[in-house]
Amino acid sequence: MAAIRFDLAGKRVFVAGGTGMVGSALVRRLSREEAEITTVPRSEVDLRDQAAVFKWFASARPQVVFLAAAKVGGIVANNTLRAEFIYDNIAIATNVIHAAYVNGAEKLMFLGSSCIYPKLAAQPLREDCVLTGPLEPTNEPYAIAKIAGIKMVEAYRSQYGADFINVMPTNLYGPGDNYHSEYSHVVAALIRRFHEAKAAGAPEVVVWGTGTPRREFLYVDDMADACVHLMKTYSEPELVNIGTGEDITIADFARVVAATVGYQGRISFDPSRPDGTPRKLLDVSRLAKLGWRATTSLDEGIARAYRAFLQETGQAAA
Repeated sequence: MAAIRFDLAGKRVFVAGGTGMVGSALVRRLSREEAEITTVPRSEVDLRDQAAVFKWFASARPQVVFLAAAKVGGIVANNTLRAEFIYDNIAIATNVIHAAYVNGAEKLMFLGSSCIYPKLAAQPLREDCVLTGPLEPTNEPYAIAKIAGIKMVEAYRSQYGADFINVMPTNLYGPGDNYHSEYSHVVAALIRRFHEAKAAGAPEVVVWGTGTPRREFLYVDDMADACVHLMKTYSEPELVNIGTGEDITIADFARVVAATVGYQGRISFDPSRPDGTPRKLLDVSRLAKLGWRATTSLDEGIARAYRAFLQETGQAAA
């Protein structure tokens, strides 16, 4: 894969989903690129609304698009809001990708999710194992919507010659995360749970599931740096995994979060809650060959994420 050079300086860059955790990180990273960065709040343009999206693109005509907008959530949200997850995410992908092509965008990056891979695929997960087996049932609607976006990007590249590319981030965490008690991802959920337990002097924190699944976690600003690197240097039909190449059990991860927060009580597990995929580790060899590796350690990233939680929720350290 020969490196290309796509300069972002001076370009009109649209970050779809620019107010979310992923989009905000992209905006922070893009601020160093001398680009004209645009984000649009949902209150102004609902990306599920085809007419509104087409009207906005025809007026703004962004030259570069980072498609980071999505309806996201943890395992309970995915399994409960199944219709919303498939409808919203397919609508967002089809509207933005087609509008970008019709209005002459020079380049587009679609951000998928590692849940697109089969539940029992060989580890670490290679990019070419998409659609080689059944998906994890709890987040199948979301995964199918993301796969549809990936295939749409591939199709527009194949039929129209559009310089559209796909990237697949692993589990992300950091500033701007969602700390909802039921619908958040595991990192935000544990940060909140351990913080509240410490503040209340609770003797025990119960972690959902058995604690045995293994997960890979990437600090969101590392993800943004990888995306900008690939936008500037990559132009191929194959998708690219973005991760650290290292994983950890949920039980050990919970201990890292507890230590960061300063919680010293007991940690137990609730096996009645779903575990999800037994293991999810990305093969990041393609990304490494393209010249990028993660630089934020898990301990450092969790410490930053906890500081962001305190700031964003207006709480003091317990």
